[in-house]
Amino acid sequence: MIEPSYILETKEQSIELHLNGDWCIDQTIPDFNQQEFDTSCAPPRLCLIDQSIGKWDSMLMLFVMQCYRWCKSHSITLDVQQMPPAVGKLLAVATAVVPYEPHPDVHSEAQWAWFGGRRIQQTFKTFKEFLEFTGSLSKTLVTFLKGDANTRTVDIMYFIEQVGPKALGIITLISLLVGMILAYLGSVQLRQLGAQIYVADLVAIGMTREMGALMTGVILAGRTGAAYAAQLGTMQVNEEIDAIQTMSMSTMEFLVLPRILALVMIMPLLCIYSAVLGMLGGAIVATGMDVSWSQYILETQGSIDLADFMCGIIKSIFFAALIGIAGCQAGLSCGRDSDAVGFATTTAVVRAIVYLIIADAAFNILYDKMGI
Repeated sequence: MIEPSYILETKEQSIELHLNGDWCIDQTIPDFNQQEFDTSCAPPRLCLIDQSIGKWDSMLMLFVMQCYRWCKSHSITLDVQQMPPAVGKLLAVATAVVPYEPHPDVHSEAQWAWFGGRRIQQTFKTFKEFLEFTGSLSKTLVTFLKGDANTRTVDIMYFIEQVGPKALGIITLISLLVGMILAYLGSVQLRQLGAQIYVADLVAIGMTREMGALMTGVILAGRTGAAYAAQLGTMQVNEEIDAIQTMSMSTMEFLVLPRILALVMIMPLLCIYSAVLGMLGGAIVATGMDVSWSQYILETQGSIDLADFMCGIIKSIFFAALIGIAGCQAGLSCGRDSDAVGFATTTAVVRAIVYLIIADAAFNILYDKMGI
């Protein structure tokens, strides 16, 4: 085999490289990057010429790509018309996709310039996308209730299993500890008044009306909302969503609605389960303050009623919808690389928690105005 080489000729309007030899992987290929040029007066064109190229493989293309990058960095045109036809086709394929370039960092002052309008504009854009997604979801839900949607029951049952039974462990632990924390916080003040028995009222009302739904929502936002975003984001990267749309199938009906319905159906049950476990955790603490089990149970029964449970259940239904919307919206708007999947997952969790806090505050204000 003939060792690969090239002869450099500089003309008025071009630089010509006459390539010779066998450009194969088992040969030592000359490095074009080590070639020095006078770029201040460089001609506007670099021509690669097949003078006597024998066998060649990807090593020739590696050399051509070195020439291409050099030409691009110096705003020079690369001419491969006098090379083998396959070289031009491979170069066109290799340069068809624009390389990924990360977004430049924004100056901190400009980044936090609220009065400049950038943050406000982004906030309005996010809110608009949320309303558009919610509207599309509502339209799909109406189609589902009419029986015309492509939503499969087996998908809903699968996601119910993912959301419900597999989340019982972490909900059990968190709810039990939250109930104990509430009891300890209340006992600090109530013990001074000799009113330890009212720890039962504090824990029961707090868990049924507030903490049961809120803590369950936070857990599912980090567990299920992130999972939805990662699943749909990965499908976006693998072009599976494009394939579904190509088959004229609605992503809302086939991907989004089963996930959100599963959350809405199972979260009220998890909310009740969390409230009961929280009261159990409060009972464990109360029994250490000279409150018997029977006293705790009787005081709990007298402090709450069905309305308190319904307040938490209604919250949980809306929380479930918000978590599903945040996760699915972030996943469907994901980019095409692994970094975008990670960003979508983070966005889903952050948005879900923000939605939960805002919705919880709105419900508390509404309950207060209604006297519930």
